[in-house]
Amino acid sequence: MRLFLREHLPLIIVNILQMIAVLSIYLMDGYRNYLTALYSLFIGIFLLSAYLFYSYFTHKDFYRRLSNPIHKLDEVNEILGFAPLPEALTHLLKSLHTKYMNDLHLQERKRSDHLTFINQWVHQMKTPLSVIQLITQEEEDERFTSIQEEVDKIGKGLDMVLYAARLEAFEHDFQVGAVNLRKIAELAVTENKRLFIKNRVYPEIQIAPDIFVESDEKWLMFILNQLITNAVKYSSGKSQKIIILGSDVCFEVWDNGIGIPKSDVKRVFNPFYTGENGRLYRESTGMGLYLVKEICDRLGHNIEIESVVGKGTMVKITFLTKM
Repeated sequence: MRLFLREHLPLIIVNILQMIAVLSIYLMDGYRNYLTALYSLFIGIFLLSAYLFYSYFTHKDFYRRLSNPIHKLDEVNEILGFAPLPEALTHLLKSLHTKYMNDLHLQERKRSDHLTFINQWVHQMKTPLSVIQLITQEEEDERFTSIQEEVDKIGKGLDMVLYAARLEAFEHDFQVGAVNLRKIAELAVTENKRLFIKNRVYPEIQIAPDIFVESDEKWLMFILNQLITNAVKYSSGKSQKIIILGSDVCFEVWDNGIGIPKSDVKRVFNPFYTGENGRLYRESTGMGLYLVKEICDRLGHNIEIESVVGKGTMVKITFLTKM
């Protein structure tokens, strides 16, 4: 109603001024039949009011749509009236909706093709890496040991790319079930054994063998690998042990490494954010903890991080659903 009045206010003012001007001309010309003048004024006001009422009721839905935001996409298909202007707006909104949906389907198809390409490319790259590992693992030469370490880095990088791509279709790529926390911690430690040995950092698992949690084993394994990698990397030359604790409600990864500055703690989950430590360790991508946080959110787990510079860091994953 307010928009309608604002739109027609100039018309109302012009009509009133016009009626006043006509009556003034007649009065200046000596016309003195006031009843007739008042009657003509009444007729003018009546016709103007009738037009305004007709215009409002035929354009009511039109002005309502212009006054209120669209909350659901289907609302653009509402019929706003059969007057020329509402019909034109209805046609415009429907054409924009059609174009938007076509563009959306096009982008979804491109995204799906890109995801398929990334998955295939990562798997193709892992094949030669596996061959290199088989060739070098039986050699005692230090040069081959160095090659194995670099192959491990490449493998972890490829895994990060793969999981980052799969994150877009997470709802189709996870299966929640009972996960043995001790077993998955041991697997993660085994996968990172060369990283531990190279950096002279040693793991200590403090998880009972009968602890089960409700989660997805594959994604939880990725989370633990990321946390272990960070703990070892930032403990190299500073600490000799990282501790992995676990219960039926949470697991924690402790290190006594360089720690995270207080100003960076709240931002470590932002994508590509490396902070002050990223300047010391140029290999940091700023994506590890971001992916961990995204995966935890999708699995319904809570993640917390506490750190003191020079003393170490604790990352805690809480399972909101108990077995």
